[in-house]
Amino acid sequence: MKKNPVDSWQMALRRGSGQAVSRGQKIAAFALLAACCLLLAVASVRAQEKDWNQTLAAAVKEGKVVVIGSPDPVMRNELIPKFTARHGIAVEFLAGRSSEIAARLRTERSAGMYSADVFLSGPDTTATVLYAEKMIDPLKPLLVVPEVTEASKWKKGKPWFVDPEERFVLRLFSSVASLLYLNTEFVKPAEIRAAQDLLNPKWKGRISTEDPTTTGAGANLASRFYNTLGTEFVKKLYIDQRPVSTRERRQFSDWLARGTQPICLNCREDDVRPLVKEGFKLQEIFELSDVSPSVNGSPWLMSVANRAPHPNAAKVFVNWLASKEGLEIYARGYGSATLRTDVDESFLSANNVPRAGVKYFDDTEWQWVVTGRKETRDKVWKLLKSRAK
Repeated sequence: MKKNPVDSWQMALRRGSGQAVSRGQKIAAFALLAACCLLLAVASVRAQEKDWNQTLAAAVKEGKVVVIGSPDPVMRNELIPKFTARHGIAVEFLAGRSSEIAARLRTERSAGMYSADVFLSGPDTTATVLYAEKMIDPLKPLLVVPEVTEASKWKKGKPWFVDPEERFVLRLFSSVASLLYLNTEFVKPAEIRAAQDLLNPKWKGRISTEDPTTTGAGANLASRFYNTLGTEFVKKLYIDQRPVSTRERRQFSDWLARGTQPICLNCREDDVRPLVKEGFKLQEIFELSDVSPSVNGSPWLMSVANRAPHPNAAKVFVNWLASKEGLEIYARGYGSATLRTDVDESFLSANNVPRAGVKYFDDTEWQWVVTGRKETRDKVWKLLKSRAK
């Protein structure tokens, strides 16, 4: 019978049938142990490499990975081409609003169809639909690449799984969240020092917002205002000030740039940045005196679909996206601070990076998403819909 290497060094220590073991024998025994451990480590690494190479080969054979998320130019224009060039795997990106995605998934699954592999979705859809309705598999076991699993690569000391079981939903970003954008040719920053300044009659009809009566960024910010400033503020801002909304995301930034609605509550940084480069005087506001600063996991949380049609391609995609290369590409394109320690953050605005010692409200914290925000959002919806009649 072949001896275990560890047994060999233990026997070496006992050699001599109870006789005293010399210092030299101890050194030799420990040297043998170190060599055995090294051989085992090398064998383990080789086995991992072999498994990973088999996964890559199977992923290429599957041909593609299907990713579902919100409309995202960074994903289409930068991330997908880089991933496909790196691994030779096509990405089919299906984009839509959270409510549309949820409805589509329910319809497909009721018909026994499983088209998705990976979800890049907001906290509400992730927690209250994908996780709550058991549409996802554990993601944690799929993370196998050393630069993704190594503790030192993460600001939290490990990949941060935010679901109650700490296995299904991976958070990769934590940025200071903006509250609104201004076109400073029409609105001076000194005019909007506090949220209460938004109630000035001169801004009536000149504020844009995503619809606060549907799930999404509009309702999330309205819930923050409700939670912090109360019922009357929400009534005055979202009803009396007659904010303008649209279902077309890009319209917000167009209105902001033209000055028709020079105050935008829900513009996206990746939509605004190109306009700033073109010379438009647009400013992102992160803090107001009467609203505490917050962080969030925007632009998305990552999870993997159960019964995924391309499981190997999905495994390759999630490992790459959580790597330094994948996250840095996305962070540069979107303008968010990642949770990795090795991503260069010099390209970010200092306002986007959480500051040490500052207490932030975490708008992506799981319990707030599934209970606090949901309960507050329901109150906001009831309030706004009753006043709209």
